[in-house]
Amino acid sequence: MRSRVLSGMRPTGALHLGHYHGAIKNWVQLQHTHDCFFFVADWHALTTSPDKHQTLSAHVYDMVVDWLAAGIDPDQATLFIQSRLPEHAELFTLLAMHTPLSWLERTPSYKDRIAKLGEGESPTFGFLGYPLLQAADILIYRAQHVPVGEDQAPHVEITREVARRFNHLHGAGRTEPVLIEPQVLLTDTARLPGLDGEKMSKSLGNTIAMRDEPEAVATKVRKMPTDPQRVRREDAGEPTRCPVWALHAVYTPEATRDTLAADCRQARTGCLDCKQPLIDAIVREQQPWRERAERYLANPKQVQWIVELGTERARTVARQTMKDVREAIGLAY
Repeated sequence: MRSRVLSGMRPTGALHLGHYHGAIKNWVQLQHTHDCFFFVADWHALTTSPDKHQTLSAHVYDMVVDWLAAGIDPDQATLFIQSRLPEHAELFTLLAMHTPLSWLERTPSYKDRIAKLGEGESPTFGFLGYPLLQAADILIYRAQHVPVGEDQAPHVEITREVARRFNHLHGAGRTEPVLIEPQVLLTDTARLPGLDGEKMSKSLGNTIAMRDEPEAVATKVRKMPTDPQRVRREDAGEPTRCPVWALHAVYTPEATRDTLAADCRQARTGCLDCKQPLIDAIVREQQPWRERAERYLANPKQVQWIVELGTERARTVARQTMKDVREAIGLAY
C-alpha cells in the first residue's frame, strides 16, 4: 500500500516557473510512487489577502489548469479545494482547544508579520492560526509524508507536536493513534531566480509564467540584466556575476554551459547570444504545458469535474478522520 503524501498551494492565479521547479515538478514525480492529495489552499489565501476574494475563484481554476498542464494526473492524484471541505475547519477548531497559544506566537512567519505591522495595525486571528489550520489540513488526511525543501522542514514540526499532544490527551486505550504524526519528505527544490536575479515572485514582478507564449519568454529573457562589469561587447565577463547564469544552471546542459562560460570570459560572444540557448530551453519545456492547457481551457467544465471528483474523494477520508476524532474527544453523540 502506498504511503500518503499531502501538499497544497495558495491560489494566486496562473503559476510561474518558480512554482514548477519549487514544487509541482516533485508532485508530478510523487504521484507515481505515493497516494497523493494535492489541494487548493484558498482559506490560507484569505489569511494574508482577505481583500482579494473577488479574484479568488478565477485564481483557483487558473492554478488547477497549470497543475494539470504540468502533468498532474487526476487518475493518480486527488485534487481538491480546501474550502469545499468544512471538516478542515472543524478539526482546526477542535485542535485549537488543545494547542498552547505560545506555539503559534513563536512561528517565524507570525513574528515576522508582527515586526512589519504599521502603527495601529493588528494581526488577524486567522494569520495567528495559520500553522494550526495547516496542521488540520495535513492531519485530517492522515498523511504520512509532507514534501518540503530542507529549509521548510521546521514548518512540519508544529503539526507533529499538535498530533502528539492530541494523541496523548485523547488516545488512552486505543491501539492506534487518532492522528498520525507526518514525516518530512525532503525533496529537491530548485530556488529559481527571477528576471532580476532575486527569487522569482509575482509580488516582485520578475516572473516567467508557465504558459507564457514564446515571444513573451524571449522578450523577458532578453531584457534581463547581465554582468554589471561587462559594459561593452568586447569586455570580458564573469558568468557568476550574471543573473542569467543562475537560470542557465537549471535549463542548460553542462557542456553547453562550459562553452558559454568560456566564450563570456574571453568576450567571444555577446550577452544576447548567451541568452538564446536559455530562451530555447524554456520554450521547449513550456510547449507540452501550453498544449495540455489549451485542451483544458477549451473545456472548463472538465476541470471543474476533476476538482469535484477529487473533493468527494477527499471528503470520504476527512469524514472518517473526524468520526474518529469526535469519538476520541467524547463528542460522538
